[in-house]
Amino acid sequence: MRTQDIEAVREQRIFSGVDPNCVDDMLHASFLQRFPPHVELVSEGEPADFLYVVIEGQVEVFARYCDRETTISVLGPGSCFITAAVVLDRVYLKSVRSLTNARTLLIPAAAIRRCFAQDAAFARALATDLALAYRSVVKDLKNQKLRSGIERLANWLLVAHAEFGSAPSFKLPFEKKILAARLGMAPEVLSRAFATLAAYQVRVTGCNVEIGDLDALHKLARPMPTIDDASI
Repeated sequence: MRTQDIEAVREQRIFSGVDPNCVDDMLHASFLQRFPPHVELVSEGEPADFLYVVIEGQVEVFARYCDRETTISVLGPGSCFITAAVVLDRVYLKSVRSLTNARTLLIPAAAIRRCFAQDAAFARALATDLALAYRSVVKDLKNQKLRSGIERLANWLLVAHAEFGSAPSFKLPFEKKILAARLGMAPEVLSRAFATLAAYQVRVTGCNVEIGDLDALHKLARPMPTIDDASI
């Protein structure tokens, strides 16, 4: 990787506090690549050759079974993916594709495992990444099992509203079919859920969402910090 690229990615969270020699070892063997939308970066069942770090854009983590497919998560800048497979030297359990134009750092799995064994700070960084991923899975499981589809959508809208600076209207960050899969719904069920939310002054036009009564939506959603708060 070029020297200017190394300097550009050195500040990623995963390298925080790590021995500079270990960082150099990993980055000099790494690749920084750009991908257009809808390129499959990782395929389920393949060996874990690289740890991926999203530098720019968004990627979709998904899985297939027979003729079915579902979105597991959407990741943005600073996120690592396929960490567990790399640490354990096992095959990928999920597939990943670029959702937007994306720039991704590919770090060889062998370099990751070598630095994991040598540097305690890097081992802690990977352990933290894995712990955060585990907690995210627990939150998703609680969201799916404890809430109705309407409640899941209402809470997602509250989180998105806050992420977009609490503006009264915002644009969906990805296609509705991806949102439906992310929330565990069929696309037609998501459409009906949006229609139901019209009674709470949520208006959807194409990919634009307008929240007319935030208090009403909040009372319907009844957000719970241990499910909805990303900082917990």
